[in-house]
Amino acid sequence: MPIISKKTDPFYSDVIFPPVSYADEEGLLAVGGNLSPGALLKAYRSGIFPWSVNPITWWSPDPRGIIELDSFHVPRSLERLINSGKFQITFDKAFNKVMQGCAKSRFGREETWISPEFIVAYIKLFQLKFAHSVECWYENKLAGGVYGVHIGGFFAGESMFYEVTDAGKVALISLLRHLKKNDFQLFDTQQVTQVTLRFGAIEIPRDEYLARLEKAIVANCQF
Repeated sequence: MPIISKKTDPFYSDVIFPPVSYADEEGLLAVGGNLSPGALLKAYRSGIFPWSVNPITWWSPDPRGIIELDSFHVPRSLERLINSGKFQITFDKAFNKVMQGCAKSRFGREETWISPEFIVAYIKLFQLKFAHSVECWYENKLAGGVYGVHIGGFFAGESMFYEVTDAGKVALISLLRHLKKNDFQLFDTQQVTQVTLRFGAIEIPRDEYLARLEKAIVANCQF
């Protein structure tokens, strides 16, 4: 039987996070550490996520943005678009490309928090089956997508992008439907934005989020 040491165990991390109650008014909790798989998984299990490098910052905002998987909203125009068959949807077929698409600067968003270090870190999570992507294709080209982190019955939606109008939104709807079908319990959006608001995103107190997270991460849900 092989001996697994702290150095070779991909889930080991010596990063120690303070209680989330120590976060400031904006949600900033800690600075430093690393983006190893063990550190990232420890963070997500604790209601914490990273948002920058140089330095690495860790966040746990209150309130927390979520989309209820039992009651998310699909706008009629997007429902018609999905039913038209214009786009083709796949899962976990182009994780690297989805991350790169999310990291690209765009008009109105010239800077992005998805640095090369983030891409490397989350590709490792993908290889360990703790991160997943949904791809939206148009004419055999990647038109949009979304990616995030999966632990048990919990999924943290990290970012989405589009090259063709509405492709990112179609990917998000496909993800939400996929999670609901597979009995996921909690979909984390971190914050409520104008985009996620269209799909029914709401804010809940951090204490409620943590209580739901604790139950979700022990559920046996397959992506």
